[in-house]
Amino acid sequence: MLAIERRNLILEKLQEEKKVVVSDLSKAYGVSEETIRRDLEKLEKDGFAVKTYGGAVINENNNMDLPFVVRKNTNAPGKQKIAEIISDMIHDGECIMLDASSTAVFVAKSIKSKKNMTIITNSIEILFELSDVSGWKILCTGGAMKEGSLALLGHQTEKMLRSFYVDKAIISCKGIDATKGFTDSSENFAETKKAMLESSNEKVLAIDSSKFDKIAFRKIADLNKLTMVVTDTKPSEQWLSVFESAGVVCKYPEEEKDE
Repeated sequence: MLAIERRNLILEKLQEEKKVVVSDLSKAYGVSEETIRRDLEKLEKDGFAVKTYGGAVINENNNMDLPFVVRKNTNAPGKQKIAEIISDMIHDGECIMLDASSTAVFVAKSIKSKKNMTIITNSIEILFELSDVSGWKILCTGGAMKEGSLALLGHQTEKMLRSFYVDKAIISCKGIDATKGFTDSSENFAETKKAMLESSNEKVLAIDSSKFDKIAFRKIADLNKLTMVVTDTKPSEQWLSVFESAGVVCKYPEEEKDE
């Protein structure tokens, strides 16, 4: 196993469990404790972890951009639930914008049986995912690639997005707050998502439950700019009231509606 692969696995474990222990990781990956300590030092240097005695804890800074491979594997069951809900809302022949979030990749996978779709995306991963689909029109935004994210960003990306108008834009974000709206980690990501929303009829925010009550660096928009929020678990009654006041439909898995 390459060092970068091992560090990504450690980072996934940190995302799930919030802390790791050197001795446990050493046994799990068959390397020395000194090797694991160097891995944790690198993760700390990159801003993803904080070393502690005998291990490390997750850096809770909401402005850090995790590697795409880590984001894709984080809460995959929740993202799959979100994708299934969104797939039921998408109809043959529609024009859709998908951002470069890991959740949008799950959406792309879930709609591959649809016909005559037009997809506009700044996600390199989605382009690969849909490369075997026939009868679709798939448009790439262009732009500069963000290291580690498989996302195309910048002025060229935003200009291309604003030159179209689509049925639905499906985006994700780093955090959603009742008063601050929904936010992301950088200006480029936020502006790209904002351009998608402004170029669509239905504006869908797809977020798992970990994003609620979080605020990231750059604001995308206020909640009332959305048509719908789709999430993996039923939000609190307080949040449902917030969405209702903002005129936003909230959808979550059917099995939770009767609880």
